[in-house]
Amino acid sequence: MSCLCALALLFLASDGPFYTSNSIVNAADSQGGLAPNTIVTIYGTGLAFTTRTISADDIKEGTLPTVLPGTGVRVSVGGVLANIYYVSPGQINFLVPALLTAGSSYVQVFLDGRAGPQAPLQVGPVSPALFQLDAQNAVATRVDGTVFTADNPAHPGDIVILYATGMGQTVPPAVYSTVAPAAAVLKDMVDFRLILDGTPVDPSLVFYAGAAPGFAGLYQINCQLPDSAGPNPEIRIRAGGQLSKPRVTLPLKP
Repeated sequence: MSCLCALALLFLASDGPFYTSNSIVNAADSQGGLAPNTIVTIYGTGLAFTTRTISADDIKEGTLPTVLPGTGVRVSVGGVLANIYYVSPGQINFLVPALLTAGSSYVQVFLDGRAGPQAPLQVGPVSPALFQLDAQNAVATRVDGTVFTADNPAHPGDIVILYATGMGQTVPPAVYSTVAPAAAVLKDMVDFRLILDGTPVDPSLVFYAGAAPGFAGLYQINCQLPDSAGPNPEIRIRAGGQLSKPRVTLPLKP
């Protein structure tokens, strides 16, 4: 290691991780707002000495790690260690512990025992957000996993699977540090809505909305597009009385 690299690491170690409340966002749409069982991103500096993504080997019998081996990075939300999905010097992706309740809280990053600031944040019951393929389009697939794109759009009547986070409690509920072993429908399905161009889709066309089996913090919506769907409609979801962000579209050709 060069002297310059060694000095840079020493500088980061002495200063510790740095971030603010405003740099902690929903990982799906980069909007503010935390909720239990939601995948979240922290942006900052000095967050890690290396870059690492969670692998299948890091998940032991369905239990997620609170530190990725070799990184020394931990994230606490209200004093509860979060599960880590990704770390780098400028970004951490983590899962807000499912056992937290709504109210005032804080996020704090630890790097090899050195603590960053306690960033105050509100934890809400939900923070619904659709994962996006790009700056405009939601991630949406066919049943076989084929991704819908502008060059391979959906059509009215197609079965579509959407992916989201922050959609709230499920039945059975999510368990702290554990992947969803099977389907678990939203607890508040009465309130859930899939909305295309401002018009709610008939609930009979929404076959499932809940936990994505084999994952933690990831939700999926299985639905059939209405025959009346127009080209590239704005797509939003409503859960727990909150709407996902506007101006996200679904690649669709009538």
